[in-house]
Amino acid sequence: MATARRDLLLDIQAKSQKKWADEKIFEVSAPRDGSKPPKFFGNFPYPYMNGMLHLGHAFSLSKLEFASAYHRLKGDEVLFPFAFHCTGMPIKASADKIKNEIAKYGNPPVFPVIDEAAEAEAAAQKAAEAAEAAKNADPTKFAAKKSKAVAKAGTATYQWDIMKSSGVPESEIPPFADPYHWLDYFPPLAKRDVAAMGCQVDWRRSFITTDHNPFYDAFVRWQFNTLKKIGKIIKAKRMAVYSPLDGQPCADHDRATGEGVGPQEYVLVKMRVYDECLVGELSPLAGRDVFLAAATLRPETMYGQTNCWALPDGDYGAFEMANGDVMVMCDRAARNLAFQEHTKEPGVVNKLLGFKGTALIGCAVKSPLAVLERIYCLPMMTILMNKGTGVVTSVPSDSPMDFMALSDLKAKPALREKFGVKDEWVMPFEVVPCVHIPEFGDACAPIVCEQLKIKSQNEKVKLEEAKGKTYLKGFTDGIMLLGAHKGEPVKLVKQKIRDIMIADGGAIVYSEPEKQVMSRSGDECVVALTDQWYLEYGEDAWRERSEKCLEGMVTYHDEARKAFQHTLGWLRQWACSRAFGLGTRMPWDPQYLIESLSDSTIYMAYYTVAHLLQGGDMYGKSRPSVDPEAMTDDVWDAVFLGTELNADSKFPKDLLDEMRAEFNFWYPFDLRVSGKDLIQNHLTFAIYNHTAIWEGDESKWPRGFRTNGHLLLNGEKMSKSTGNFKTLKTAIEEYSADAMRFALADAGDGIEDANFVHDTANAAILRFTKELEWIESIREASAQGKLRAADSSATFTDRVFANAIDTAIARTKDHYENMMFREALKSGYYDLQSARDAYRVQCDGDAGMRADLAARFIEVSTLLIAPFTPHTCEHVWGAILGREGSVTKAGFPVGDAPDPSVAAAGKYLDDLVKTVRGGVAKATAPPKKKPAVPPPPKVCDRVDFFVAEKFGGWQEVCLGILADVYGADGTFPPVSDILEKVKASPLAAQADFKNVMKMVMPFVKFKMNEAAVAGRDALGVRLIFDEAGVLRENSEYVARVCGLKEVGVFAADADSPEKAAAVKGGVKVDQATPGSPGVNFVVTELSVEGVTI
Repeated sequence: MATARRDLLLDIQAKSQKKWADEKIFEVSAPRDGSKPPKFFGNFPYPYMNGMLHLGHAFSLSKLEFASAYHRLKGDEVLFPFAFHCTGMPIKASADKIKNEIAKYGNPPVFPVIDEAAEAEAAAQKAAEAAEAAKNADPTKFAAKKSKAVAKAGTATYQWDIMKSSGVPESEIPPFADPYHWLDYFPPLAKRDVAAMGCQVDWRRSFITTDHNPFYDAFVRWQFNTLKKIGKIIKAKRMAVYSPLDGQPCADHDRATGEGVGPQEYVLVKMRVYDECLVGELSPLAGRDVFLAAATLRPETMYGQTNCWALPDGDYGAFEMANGDVMVMCDRAARNLAFQEHTKEPGVVNKLLGFKGTALIGCAVKSPLAVLERIYCLPMMTILMNKGTGVVTSVPSDSPMDFMALSDLKAKPALREKFGVKDEWVMPFEVVPCVHIPEFGDACAPIVCEQLKIKSQNEKVKLEEAKGKTYLKGFTDGIMLLGAHKGEPVKLVKQKIRDIMIADGGAIVYSEPEKQVMSRSGDECVVALTDQWYLEYGEDAWRERSEKCLEGMVTYHDEARKAFQHTLGWLRQWACSRAFGLGTRMPWDPQYLIESLSDSTIYMAYYTVAHLLQGGDMYGKSRPSVDPEAMTDDVWDAVFLGTELNADSKFPKDLLDEMRAEFNFWYPFDLRVSGKDLIQNHLTFAIYNHTAIWEGDESKWPRGFRTNGHLLLNGEKMSKSTGNFKTLKTAIEEYSADAMRFALADAGDGIEDANFVHDTANAAILRFTKELEWIESIREASAQGKLRAADSSATFTDRVFANAIDTAIARTKDHYENMMFREALKSGYYDLQSARDAYRVQCDGDAGMRADLAARFIEVSTLLIAPFTPHTCEHVWGAILGREGSVTKAGFPVGDAPDPSVAAAGKYLDDLVKTVRGGVAKATAPPKKKPAVPPPPKVCDRVDFFVAEKFGGWQEVCLGILADVYGADGTFPPVSDILEKVKASPLAAQADFKNVMKMVMPFVKFKMNEAAVAGRDALGVRLIFDEAGVLRENSEYVARVCGLKEVGVFAADADSPEKAAAVKGGVKVDQATPGSPGVNFVVTELSVEGVTI
């Protein structure tokens, strides 16, 4: 494959980066004179250092890079720092895996060989058997689906192999058994790749986290001491997602799957089994207090229980609790319960007995609150064993699923017989109304099932719809019909009923993860009642300040703002301490580490002073000013909170002044760019922590967050396992940094997932190198006087091109300001390139271009895309144009205000040329049905245009209405309102009004779009440009590009021989309107010899 063009870009890239490094262009310091020039401080969540950076990192990072580059280009003081996150469990867990693999399999390890062919054959056989069994399956019988984990299972994945796939040579893998080796290995590589991308980073301010960097360690300790001092950190017992293997809570960044999943609290209803039922498989439990344990979210409906459910094929167990009670549930639920102080030994399950759900069918139980004294356990085939306990309460008055399952058992004797269900367990039991909902009456489930015509418990989609119609309204609108709170609203007594059940010993609180959570250690997490340190997120006053902060922030997308509002609404106490991993020790309780999402909330402030303490060494070993021990809480207070040090403090005053100056100039940060998945934790935490630390100084609160979706690669999710994956280093080597950056800018601007397209990056290589060739050729031609002189009179084409350049400047600036980079690429590159190409055509080649306009295009186009392709633009700026300094600071181009009339005239001419070309082709085309004798060929040498001066009739009326409703802010009311005004106008009295209305809608929308560009002038009865003048001035151009010898321009309302000829030929000249002239294609026939006849 030819790579010369790509290699040229890589060579330019290397030279540009050397220039930037040599001149230290991106190193920036706060003014020491106290001045406040315009500044921009942007940052990006420091990436986790357990592997190489990939294109997904680069996509989010590119948003900050483009914004920073734009602000630097336009003259702002710009701080773009970058650091490396090493806190938490993942690195330690991976290091332990390497250590264990070496211990078990040797060094280098020899892993077990799996016969993949035999595995595939066995899997195929198993699938065939399952398919055959499915053909004859009883539709009422439960059939477990393969879990996602099992579906993905295959050859075991070893950490050693993961390191190899990440590009680490096998000989270099053993040292990774030491977690601190990761900190030495990956951050320098990440810095290498970010620098190779061309990111304009002040690398002096880089750092790594954890106590491996004593300065950052001191900063985090100060942060947490401050939070504790102001009452934002407490120690308490709270439910938290927890990894039993790791022995600590499992926060989002510690998870392999389940990010964002929290504890789900249930009321665990204790349904006492009558002693006479403890027979058969349950006989070993005789004499014990045995309870079927059912998890519910709706304790208020327990009055209406008619039975309970179990899955016949489900695996259940009888588990002894701390108080001696025996609870029946699935193993997974018992494991969760063991970590919630309900077993004799925390985390230890005492399973007395195991059995299938069939052993429970027919068990009689007494359930708390139930009106009925004795209800029975019945079979249900749709129970999910991965949620709740596997035992389900049944309230058919309020649960559509319960109602249909009970109805099926009543209506189908064969079904009862199949599971050994006696009639007396089912037939006598009717619905027990317990909650009144105004829309549905006293028993909502039977009503909604009838409305939706649900006939069976197998109609899952309809049953979900029925659930959606009733469950929320049961809470918001429901009135209790039974119990101590009869007549009271459900929403006011739900919690009270829960508390009554717990106080009476009929229930306990039970929690489990909302969805499955797997830790990075490979452990399925539970919910545990943990005694540890918590941040008091959600506390009323703190939340209100954080909501105020959000109100003043720019979020760039409404969806993002709503996501922040939602998170602030639900987020509560957050476990901030861990026992395992890397990080900073809790200052007052050093047995714990500060977890990885909690030590990364205000570190943006540390960027402002890091270079003064670390001297450009990311590990903090350089120490150009003071030792880490000097960074006491008092010093940090003085730097970030403005307090004064004691008079006897030995901390250097000059250093303190410098640190204060840096912080007070750069803070607050203006922009933080991140993936949208961090809204639910990290980004919202940052808001909370800023409003706590700087509670009394709102000027230090964040100004903006810009979030984006994930990055697809060629329309598919990036995945190492499928091979659809690129590291940042690979992408730069394959395309060059600029071509990769170009494709990243083109990938998308929204909060939804974006798409990096290989063809876009590949095509950019050709685009850039061909453009460089054209620029050099134009510069040479201009120097040799081969272009049209700069002092020659400006033609219509010159004016249109100059206006296109001004338009590109204005639109691109607006898109950069709003971080709409794909749009900036369109206006600043694609549209401007198209305008240049059209100009060349209209000038009949490069030689017809005016020299000054060609030079202005080169300069402006270079500056407009410099934030996207800085290396190529640096080359153009310095090596080709010979300009001093760096293009990165050259200043955003300035243009005149775009003239909408010139733009409209240019578009009119472009559209007209296309119309004429098509018309000429059609007028000279041979007949579709070929006659016996072929007619003479036709030729069109002349076209006559008949131009209308102004709009009249219904169009004039519509324009008047549009002008009347046009707002001062340049907007219109809804189109439907405008159409109503048209219907109320005198036009309605016309006989052909219906036909007119068919034309009104497109005309109105067209003129509204014009007004969006040209303003009120677009709503006049005349065009905003001289249509006839444009045609006359460009008649030679139209003739040339359309293959004509002559072009005529006439007034549509003036008599002329040409008009008479056009009308005679069938041209409806009287229907010409401004912008849509009548056109007559003058056609002649040729003889065989080519002589006109």
